[in-house]
Amino acid sequence: MKVETWWLFLMTTFVISATPGPNMLLVMTHSVRHGFKDSMATMLGCMTALLIMLSISAAGLGALLEAWPVVFDTLRWIGAAYLAWLGYKCWRSPVPADGSTEASTQFTPSKRSKSALFKQGFLIASSNPKALVFAAAFFPQFIDTHHPALGQFSILLTTFAVVEVAWYFVYAASGRKVAVHLQKAPIIKLFNRVTGGVFMGFGVAMAAVKH
Repeated sequence: MKVETWWLFLMTTFVISATPGPNMLLVMTHSVRHGFKDSMATMLGCMTALLIMLSISAAGLGALLEAWPVVFDTLRWIGAAYLAWLGYKCWRSPVPADGSTEASTQFTPSKRSKSALFKQGFLIASSNPKALVFAAAFFPQFIDTHHPALGQFSILLTTFAVVEVAWYFVYAASGRKVAVHLQKAPIIKLFNRVTGGVFMGFGVAMAAVKH
C-alpha cells in the first residue's frame, strides 16, 4: 500500500467518523448520564461491534447482503426498531421532580454497570447492516491488488479503529460539557426529549433506507 493511499484513507475516515450518528450520540449521551469514565465501556462496545462487522464484511458478508435483499431488510428493520426503542427510553428518562424552573437541581451521573453500557454500545453499532455493505464497498478501494490483502486490511482496520476511538473521546468530552449545564429539571427534560427524538429519527431514517 502506498503512503499516499493510506493518507487518503485516513482523511476520508476522519471525516466519516466525525459525522454525528447513533454511535457518537450514544457515547455522548452515556458520558452525560453516567460520566466520562463509564462511557468508555460504551466506546468499547461500539468499537468491538464495528471491528467484527468490518472483519466479516471483508470475508464477504457485505456481498451476501447485497445478493439477498430479504436478509438485509430484516436486519435493517430490527436495527430501526432498536433505535426507536432506545429513543423512547431516552424520551421517557426520569427528571428531578423539583417542580421549579428556578430552583437548581445538581445533575449527577447515574450509575449503571459497565457490562450494560458495553452491551448497549455493541447493539447500537451492530444494528445497522449498511455498515457491512459500506465496508464491503469502501475498504477495497484502498487495497492494492498487487500485494497481499490481509496485511493491507490490517493497516486500514487499525487506522479506522484509532480514528473512530479518537472521535468517541471528543464526543464523550463534549457530553461532559453538556452535563455542566444540566442543572435544572426543565433543561434535563429537554435534553431527554432531544436525544430521544434524534435516536427515533435515526430509526425512521434506517427504516426508510431502500436497498
